[in-house]
Amino acid sequence: MKRPHEMNNRLVKAIHGLRKPARDANFESELSAEMRSQLNKEELLQILTRFAGRTDYVGCLMRRACLRALAKKFGDGVDVGRNVRIIHPETMEIGDRVFIGDLTVIQGRFDGHCIFGNGVRIGPQSYLDARDLAIGDDVAWGPGAKVLGSEHTGEPCDVPIVQTDLKIEPVRIEAWADIGVNAIILPGVTVGRGSIVGAGAVVSKDVPRFAKVAGVPARVIGWRKPKKLRGRSSNFAAGRGHSS
Repeated sequence: MKRPHEMNNRLVKAIHGLRKPARDANFESELSAEMRSQLNKEELLQILTRFAGRTDYVGCLMRRACLRALAKKFGDGVDVGRNVRIIHPETMEIGDRVFIGDLTVIQGRFDGHCIFGNGVRIGPQSYLDARDLAIGDDVAWGPGAKVLGSEHTGEPCDVPIVQTDLKIEPVRIEAWADIGVNAIILPGVTVGRGSIVGAGAVVSKDVPRFAKVAGVPARVIGWRKPKKLRGRSSNFAAGRGHSS
């Protein structure tokens, strides 16, 4: 028998990315509709908090029900992990088969807009500044990765920076992109379709489609081969959100 350090690399089939679409039970939509008609936003958020840390069926169901009642759009097959915090969920559109990992924080804004396309997978302990954020279909977001969509101007300099105006810049992650563990996407950046952002990279400029980038600051280190993706299509156009 080989020792662990002597074992060969191996390929296994993807799991989340190959999940077949399935509709949620009708009663889930009915429950959310009833909750929306009977409860205000604060009451729904209180219920969401009450069930935030539970791993059982009822806990997972109630997280979905509350978010479906709160969000602009909430798809089928969504999996919301434990102790996820979503600020201003009423500004968000969440597609089908979205996974949001444990301890993720999604920071919306009352006048903002956030879109998660179908099949998006957000790894645990991620932070997303979702004031003006659109993530396309089938994006893989690594654990601990972060996106910043805003920053203080720092002017004038005779007041604390935190008191200066907040500049919000749109961030777009196009379909099929892969964001590595602990990577950071800075304000105003578009990560191109099918591109790969390496672990720990700090992305301060747009990433071309099908590029591989890494480093601090991130730079192009290689290219994927688009011919392998021939015949597939995406609803996510550069600079625009998911359209379905």
